[in-house]
Amino acid sequence: MIRLGITLTVLLVSLITLQCQPKKSNKSLDTLPPAVLETIEKRIADGITPGMAIALIDSSGTTFHHFGKTAADGSPVDDYTIFEIGSISKVFTGILLAKQVLDGDIKLEDEVNRFLPEGVTAATKGAAEITIGHLADHTSGFPRMPDNFEPSNPNNPFADYTEDQMYAFISSYEPTREVGAAYEYSNFAQGLLGHILAQNKDMSYEDLMVHVIADPLDLGDTRIQLTDRMQEHLALGHSGGAVVENWDIPTLAGAGAIRSSAADMARFIAANMGYIDSELAAAMELSHKVRHRKAGEMKVGLGWHIKEGKEGDVIWHNGGTGGYRTFVGFVKETGLGVVLLTNSFTGSDDIGFHLLDPGSELADLKSGTQAADVAESTLEEYVGVYELAPEFSITISREGKQLYLQATDQPRLELYAESDSLFYLTVVEAKVSFERKNGVVESLTLFQGGSETPGNKVK
Repeated sequence: MIRLGITLTVLLVSLITLQCQPKKSNKSLDTLPPAVLETIEKRIADGITPGMAIALIDSSGTTFHHFGKTAADGSPVDDYTIFEIGSISKVFTGILLAKQVLDGDIKLEDEVNRFLPEGVTAATKGAAEITIGHLADHTSGFPRMPDNFEPSNPNNPFADYTEDQMYAFISSYEPTREVGAAYEYSNFAQGLLGHILAQNKDMSYEDLMVHVIADPLDLGDTRIQLTDRMQEHLALGHSGGAVVENWDIPTLAGAGAIRSSAADMARFIAANMGYIDSELAAAMELSHKVRHRKAGEMKVGLGWHIKEGKEGDVIWHNGGTGGYRTFVGFVKETGLGVVLLTNSFTGSDDIGFHLLDPGSELADLKSGTQAADVAESTLEEYVGVYELAPEFSITISREGKQLYLQATDQPRLELYAESDSLFYLTVVEAKVSFERKNGVVESLTLFQGGSETPGNKVK
């Protein structure tokens, strides 16, 4: 069972950093491979993904590919179509941090408590204090989400989460592991980091991001608050084929509030690769550097993750809000970069990884498997921790109608319903089924690589 856990770890994520930063690519990627084109067109035709914008970046420039529409009766997707980029915002936060570090305005070793209001103190387990660096690399000990997160509107869940609630959670939270001991992907920690960086400059997070990153890189359509132009070009988010609300993330903005276009994100990735001269070059390079490898075979930088590939290591991040799934990544050895933006709740990370690492397989998403509409009350019954081996467990969590899986020391991944009790992942070929006894969910089974691994629900 432990070996199966390691297999899942290897397949889900494995991350490293690169020291080189070539100015010229060793490869060219100006067209989509036939298998990728077929995959995208099938997902559009099957209604899995309403619209998709892709940017391919190499030393010769950027090419764009567009599919589908902004909505059923909307405009065709183009370079300037606006999407919510979700957690890709975290790499913006990492670069903002790196810039302040290089400018001497903050240190990665600074204790977080120094930046909190009087009377608010983050508790720790063990001797170490939580530092700014711990917030940036998901080792702070803060959980994925605060326990006082109770949205009045689940369809726009972050909109009414306040600074007072954030500070109240910090004051009351009792950590379950020592600071720096392990990787635990944390929206809360990254949101708090963005808040601290903004306060450190007496600005809002959006104003800081625009001043430091968006304006210098000429990213006019990269904002949190939609401009009139962005509103005009907005792709509507979709979940289960239906239009859903946009997400507003005022307090934890650094974790996932930014909206952008393929044109802007292509410039952002080109700058990270050194194809665009920028005063942010040093900060971007610092954000790519490895902070730790405490998440299985994963290595983590400042916001970025890095996946080992056959032709080089993919520095990447994905994002997701209620009706959008996004991916950006690049390989320094080959000089290739990819931006992939969709207005669908179904992820397309497999396409992004395959374009950068042809050894990474494309997922076979069947339209029939997308049709299952599982009640939120049923999904809630699956939430919990399932032990598959003494040192390997799977945590199931939920946000609205989206179920997530997180294996021990791994990032959180989306689960999609094939039926009321059978779910699958898109990043790897794996499924999870939930079993009941006397009407109560008591276990799950992981199906992967021809093997079946059961796990009892322990909490």
